[in-house]
Amino acid sequence: MSTVVLLSGGSGTRLWPLSNEARSKQFLKVLRDDSGASQSMVQRVIAQIRKADPACDIVIATSASQVSSLYAQVDGDFGVAVEPSRRDTAPAIMLAGAYLHSEKHLADDEPIVVMPIDSYVDDGYFELIGMLDAAVRSGESDIVLLGVKPTHPAESYGYIVPDSKASGTGAGGAVAVRAFKEKPSSSDAARLIDEGALWNCGVFAFKLGYIRSIAARYTEATSYDEVAAEYGSFPKKSFDYEVVEQAESVSVIAYDGMWKDLGTWNTLTEEMRDPQAGRAIGSGNPNTHIVNELNIPLVALGIPDAVIVATPDGILVSDKKASAAMKPYVEQVAEGRAMCESRNWGEYRVLDHSVYNSGTKSLTKYLEIAAGRQISYQRHTLRDEIWTVVDGSGEVVVDGEVRAVARGDAVSISHGSLHGVRARTDLHIVEVQLGPMLTEDDIERFGFYWE
Repeated sequence: MSTVVLLSGGSGTRLWPLSNEARSKQFLKVLRDDSGASQSMVQRVIAQIRKADPACDIVIATSASQVSSLYAQVDGDFGVAVEPSRRDTAPAIMLAGAYLHSEKHLADDEPIVVMPIDSYVDDGYFELIGMLDAAVRSGESDIVLLGVKPTHPAESYGYIVPDSKASGTGAGGAVAVRAFKEKPSSSDAARLIDEGALWNCGVFAFKLGYIRSIAARYTEATSYDEVAAEYGSFPKKSFDYEVVEQAESVSVIAYDGMWKDLGTWNTLTEEMRDPQAGRAIGSGNPNTHIVNELNIPLVALGIPDAVIVATPDGILVSDKKASAAMKPYVEQVAEGRAMCESRNWGEYRVLDHSVYNSGTKSLTKYLEIAAGRQISYQRHTLRDEIWTVVDGSGEVVVDGEVRAVARGDAVSISHGSLHGVRARTDLHIVEVQLGPMLTEDDIERFGFYWE
């Protein structure tokens, strides 16, 4: 049985405004499965891994803001190693190693395969997990990488250069690595490809004891909780720079198949089957994709090779190729607070945020709670809330008193009151918050009222 750590840390800024800190690109249901149903990158990758190795033990290294989305989208057993703060891939993998050691009781001589959670690849990519596992078990090298055979001299990828003087191949077809080259020029990339270089797709395999020995350079802690408590002392560096390029021995296994980075609108839209989503209509827009999450109509006419996206977090109108360079512009205009967020109970969307002359603030949200799900039993210190049920049915509890609610019912909740809600059918609520400060931090949770 293989052990796979999936890295789910990025916020997907280049897919703004659909992707943000709370609703990262890997959770967007913009793909389709074999039956035509909507599917996210996370769901696609985990389904492919389980198809390749049904017994595979999966652990997902992620941030606290993504945990709810993971549980909402991923069925079956998997572990979660939660970063206390964002510190790049090296510390995230070290934390996952501590989780496997103390929570999963994995032995130090057991192999771990680390992969991105948002790879868009053929099934054959994941069938190589067993070969990576075998190469690590054989002691082929400290670290075994997976490299993609290039289809063109891309300037935006890192390259792994195998040692042409190495004699033969090792377990799983592994070949010793001579050097690495990050984002070369087009001419240098073409030369590297001629030398047999492979694209670095961010897949690493090694024994658990190896990564735990690396972590020991920064902390004496060994348990998951202790390592998490000292997480701020770890270097904020990528695993490639901090570990791989410093390793005494590295080898690589080649993958010759489809591999795409769906991190930009121009690459993502290549895999979107529907050119329009939401209240949108277009004409004379060849190769243009439109996504509208607003409750107002969007009309686009005569705009070719573009991406048009409208969400509560912002509006994007861009040429597809130019959209790959949007990150610095997004950083200038994007709000700090996400206006849409998925949770394990459903999702919410911010409709309005106002400040009045008295100093009081109001925040209006639309909540959709899935049938059978519930919001945690909680209270707020700074704000009052008014819930109006606009559709569906369920139960609301306020300070231990339970009442049934349905369309048209309103519930008033004072600050300091313990409250929760459970949906019997899909429950739609408009929530109005009132108070001097309205943040997601003003929540104290007490588990779930309906266990």
